[in-house]
Amino acid sequence: MPSKRLSVVVTRRLPEAVETRLSELFNVTLRDDDRPMSRAELVEAMQTADVLVPTITDQIDGGLLGQAGDQLKLIANFGAGFDHIDVATARQRGILVSNTPGVVTEDTADMVMALMLGVTRRMQEGLSVMQEGSWEGWSPTAFLGGRLGGRRLGILGMGRIGQAVARRAAAFGMQIHYHNRRRLRPEIEDSLQATYWDSIDQMVARMDVVSVNCPSTPSTYHLLNARRLKLMKPTAVLINTSRGEVVDENALSRMLKASELAGAGLDVYEHGLQGNPDLRNLPNVVMLPHMGSATEEGRIEMGEKVIINVKTFADGHRPPDQVLPAML
Repeated sequence: MPSKRLSVVVTRRLPEAVETRLSELFNVTLRDDDRPMSRAELVEAMQTADVLVPTITDQIDGGLLGQAGDQLKLIANFGAGFDHIDVATARQRGILVSNTPGVVTEDTADMVMALMLGVTRRMQEGLSVMQEGSWEGWSPTAFLGGRLGGRRLGILGMGRIGQAVARRAAAFGMQIHYHNRRRLRPEIEDSLQATYWDSIDQMVARMDVVSVNCPSTPSTYHLLNARRLKLMKPTAVLINTSRGEVVDENALSRMLKASELAGAGLDVYEHGLQGNPDLRNLPNVVMLPHMGSATEEGRIEMGEKVIINVKTFADGHRPPDQVLPAML
């Protein structure tokens, strides 16, 4: 058990309540502004801290871990996703990694439905007309979208978030279908009234809406590639709140411009902040700046999980949300 208060470095601004509690428990170095740390700043932090609290904007790769000080023993990630951390190398160096699973489930599922409605009800077009001041009044045929009820929803990845999306979509009267690495237990399938597809190709070809809710791993990179996107119906809609790399963004852009897909709702992008510029000008695309988990309640709950992980480690135990390489 450590005999001193742990030195904790936080890489981004966190909710005030979280920063205050961290300061009460540990020797914490907080950020004065909210810009991401540079690589040099991350190296300096990892050479001085016992615990690093990074976010998704911090790329903790093998090269960075190779420059960490011997005292760094825990990377307590602020967020559920951990594909930005080289967990295997960290483990080899005796550094534990933890995350904050489960916190973003309900908020992200809410955003999936918001994007689904935004695209199918043509909200982006309506907003543009109102913001430009060019609305000429109501018309029986203006801005005709489609209702969600009765549509087939195909969920790629039926973990916590996928199941939360399924519950919400069922309330809208949608038919629930899914593909997952492992089929759900029969009682869960029954409760969700969900149909399992062993073949992604066969599922996406028959869906009206496809929602991406799987993690980013080597096996899911471009899971929706050009060939698979072309299997989708031209009337179908794609929603991605997971990770941008799961979708071939260039192929998606080409298909949307060619009206080979009806629309897309995106909260994540293949190249981080640089979403494909062609997507920004398309009226059938709703683009958001990674807002899926952005609620005050969710961010505070994330911070509370970070605190529990660090405090448990400080007390000489393994963090309850420890990440292992096999989880990737």
